[in-house]
Amino acid sequence: MVEPVVLSVRDLHKSFGSLQVLCGIDLEVRRGEVVCLIGASGSGKSTLLRCLNFLEVMSSGQVTLHGRVIKSKSSDLFDLRRRVGMVFQHFNLFPHMTALDNVCEGPRHVLQHSRAEARGQALLLLSKVGLADKADAYPRQLSGGQ
Repeated sequence: MVEPVVLSVRDLHKSFGSLQVLCGIDLEVRRGEVVCLIGASGSGKSTLLRCLNFLEVMSSGQVTLHGRVIKSKSSDLFDLRRRVGMVFQHFNLFPHMTALDNVCEGPRHVLQHSRAEARGQALLLLSKVGLADKADAYPRQLSGGQ
């Protein structure tokens, strides 16, 4: 069975003045799919991600989430940003919180999940990436890859 498309990007363009950074990007992400952007420094990976979350306004193109076209000046942006996550190249964890607490932070404060619900989901996520045994570790106790 083919999973449904949850995120669709059509003909996305982004320019900064005369510098065209993204030119006609098309992308589909299906439910359950993991997508990685790989490329040289300066090739537009971060710009694309910022456009998908409307942290940058695209010059032209269309983003559709769960079948709904998202406009840069709409109330849909809050819903989009709740559903589309980004892991930054230079992420910052809260140093006074464990790995588990760091993973719980977004669901608790953005999605308003209960402490128990966020904890359960966070433990599942840490397990998926092989870090369940690091749940109680603080960032200073983790390697860069962890």
